[in-house]
Amino acid sequence: MRIGILAIQGDVEEHEEILHRLMVETKRVKLPEDLKDVDGLIIPGGESTTFRKLLLRSGMFDALLQFDRPIMGTCAGIIVMAKSLTNEEEPHHTLGKLRIEIERNAYGRQRESFEAEVEYSFDGRARVAFIRAPKITRILSDEVEIIARLGNEVVGVRDGKNVGLTFHPEITGDTTAHEYFLEMVRGK
Repeated sequence: MRIGILAIQGDVEEHEEILHRLMVETKRVKLPEDLKDVDGLIIPGGESTTFRKLLLRSGMFDALLQFDRPIMGTCAGIIVMAKSLTNEEEPHHTLGKLRIEIERNAYGRQRESFEAEVEYSFDGRARVAFIRAPKITRILSDEVEIIARLGNEVVGVRDGKNVGLTFHPEITGDTTAHEYFLEMVRGK
């Protein structure tokens, strides 16, 4: 199995390190042709507006729209994957792979970043990082499964073969979310 990591910005190395610890081959994805031989893709955290601009400029946006294998987006990745953004004045391109509405920077600026324990629906609790984190404001389909909560707040969802997390599991080194994603990629 080979997992691609979108490598145009963000926490690429941290995701690679987690996957290598799990004995999974990785590939940095920068261009549409890089998607050909990956079984799944991670869209890491970073700056979502910059992400979207770079995706459009590189041709990756259209390639990701066509990509039919599992994707996991963390922090900025979930913003790029969402159906719509609630706090944007002008329309922005999103992939629409997760039927959710999301608010960028909902917890505040960089100095309001924090670590906390989330509860996964599939495997207990884990300590993760919320860095300028977005917030899921609405789930747009009954088919979207809640997979992670911070107290009463939904912070992780699965929509078919795609996963979105408002936090960074890779920053704290926890492998729980990655293991869950790898099981999805394996079709289990």
